[in-house]
Amino acid sequence: MDATKNNANVGGSEVYIRPANGWLMLFVTLTGTIAGIAVPATLLANGGSDMWGWLFIIPVVCLVLMCGLFVVNPNESAVMTFFGKYVGTVVENGFFFMNPFAVKKSVSLRARNLNGEPIKVNDLMGNPIMIGVVLVWRVKDTFKASFEVDDYSRFVDIQSEAAIRNLAGAYPYDNLEDEDASITLRNGGEEVNDLLENSLAERLAIAGIEVIEARISYLAYAPEIAGAMLQRQQATAMVAARHKIVEGAVGMVQMALEQLSEKEIIELDEEKKAAMVSNLMVVLTSDRAATPVVNAGSLYQ
Repeated sequence: MDATKNNANVGGSEVYIRPANGWLMLFVTLTGTIAGIAVPATLLANGGSDMWGWLFIIPVVCLVLMCGLFVVNPNESAVMTFFGKYVGTVVENGFFFMNPFAVKKSVSLRARNLNGEPIKVNDLMGNPIMIGVVLVWRVKDTFKASFEVDDYSRFVDIQSEAAIRNLAGAYPYDNLEDEDASITLRNGGEEVNDLLENSLAERLAIAGIEVIEARISYLAYAPEIAGAMLQRQQATAMVAARHKIVEGAVGMVQMALEQLSEKEIIELDEEKKAAMVSNLMVVLTSDRAATPVVNAGSLYQ
């Protein structure tokens, strides 16, 4: 076997090897199998000595050697172990031959998606929420993925759930209860996603997993409090809207009084100003169209 090591396996690091050409070994083994059967059979059929019968072992050896042939497809790798010892990883694509007694484990290097189901967790304020994550990942270090963890796919599932629970418990859902919160799960955007991605990268590094992208895919209050929190959000929005309406109404009343005074359209005493302000505030802040009442008498009736 012609193997070239690109780096040493120090402290459990990955080693890249390049095995012998598989097509050459396939030709050799096929030729040896055919010759190992045809030659002794011909000699024995022509009355040759029985001593040539040992040549029949050649096909058996060739068949054993054929077990060392293997294929590495694009974006895949083959992790080699020989009687419990890590030999190296083949990442080059092609048809190769290696020791037939070496165990070959295929590890995909393709990017994979994990679309986790939403799970119920508590945010920083203790409110139950439903949160889900979508993760794009791939194997970067085949040695760690194969030998540092039992099942790296299962490891990714569990660690992604642990990371999302840790993130949800560190920040509030929104700033309804914590008005001083600079980052919330709902409004954090890219900052929250970056925190999740960094947390997952640290957790999955032990398994040789590279995190390409991690995003929150689902975020909502848990069903048991969703109705109450919706009413609270609606009430908060209504209060904010009323605040703007009142602020605008006060400005309009002030402008009306100033215009009447500047243009000397009518002289109003304090009592009439108060009545006018009251009427204008009712009209401007009402959530329904006001119904005017026409005074057919004098101004003071």
